[in-house]
Amino acid sequence: MSQSFGIALGPRIRKSPFFNSTVKAGVSHFTTYNHMYMPVSYGDLAAEYDRLINGVAMWDVAAERQVCMKGPDAIELARLITPRNLDKLVYGMGRYIPMCNSRGTLINDPVLQKISEDEGWISIADSDMKFWCEALAVGKGMNVTVTEPDASPLAVQGPKAVDLISDVMGDWVRELKYFGFKQTELNGIPLLVARSGWSKQGGYELYLLDGAKGDQLWDSIAEAGEAYGIGPGAPNYIERVESGLISVNADTDDDANPFEMGMGKFIDLDQDVDYVGKAALKQIAADGPARKFCGVVMDGDKLASTNAHRWDIEQNGRYVGFASAAAYSPRLDQNIAVALITTEAAESGAEMQVMTDHGVRNAVATSLPFGKK
Repeated sequence: MSQSFGIALGPRIRKSPFFNSTVKAGVSHFTTYNHMYMPVSYGDLAAEYDRLINGVAMWDVAAERQVCMKGPDAIELARLITPRNLDKLVYGMGRYIPMCNSRGTLINDPVLQKISEDEGWISIADSDMKFWCEALAVGKGMNVTVTEPDASPLAVQGPKAVDLISDVMGDWVRELKYFGFKQTELNGIPLLVARSGWSKQGGYELYLLDGAKGDQLWDSIAEAGEAYGIGPGAPNYIERVESGLISVNADTDDDANPFEMGMGKFIDLDQDVDYVGKAALKQIAADGPARKFCGVVMDGDKLASTNAHRWDIEQNGRYVGFASAAAYSPRLDQNIAVALITTEAAESGAEMQVMTDHGVRNAVATSLPFGKK
């Protein structure tokens, strides 16, 4: 039996600067993310998927909050929170950084941006990293303040995003490398423009630096995008599974480490920095990761809906891990999922069984992203 539920809007969960614009655009579903309401659908998932894959879409991702570290020890604090080597960190070029606790467990995977010589921002996944960073700074006696700046990303994603944002901002945006960024303005709206976004289809994130101008920015992009068939959307569930994009706390559990999640290339175990989790990560590397984040292809009828909770996976009657996100892929014409399973099961090539809400599905593991040649 299916049921529908509502959610009461209250002051404990914040609205984004684009909230009113998303309502006017027909938002149908929200989730909560970093203590904010974040749109997840406008009622036509097929159209939203098509815009992302073949055209251009705009997403309110203001819930992708920033943690600002500012002061003489700002970059030192940044070095403390990640095992990635930051020796070549420069203004204008972001770095994807795993963040771990003392056990080596992955707790976030933000993009770090050096705003100035004494200021860095991390663009966080869903968790309270401001408290974490502030606690580390206080504990270490660092000369740095940790705050949440007035910065709210509006994502423009899809194969036509480059042409659209070039029309709006100028051809210089074409020269930005991935994770590259620049502070600028659009008709008096202060922005940080970054070539980034939670999809593999390409695009930009326009960090609004004045929350009072959210509707103005939304309308500017929507008007300019009419020629490209732009429409609203949200980080797309099907595309994120196809692309193997990691969602920390959805795809990870209390023991998942960056080596299991395929982030080993971002870790410098031997750098001369006593970053959080260093000893644990060295031991994990020496032992080898026990599990692997991978793709899973399942048989059976098309999945009628995407799943947003975990399905157990078994091999030869033994539990080997879980699938954390699954969907039917129109591009691949397959039922697919991302999963965290034992390294042995992932590399065996042998059949597994996924305990779905739609019955048991036979499956095999594959590399990510799906369809990669």
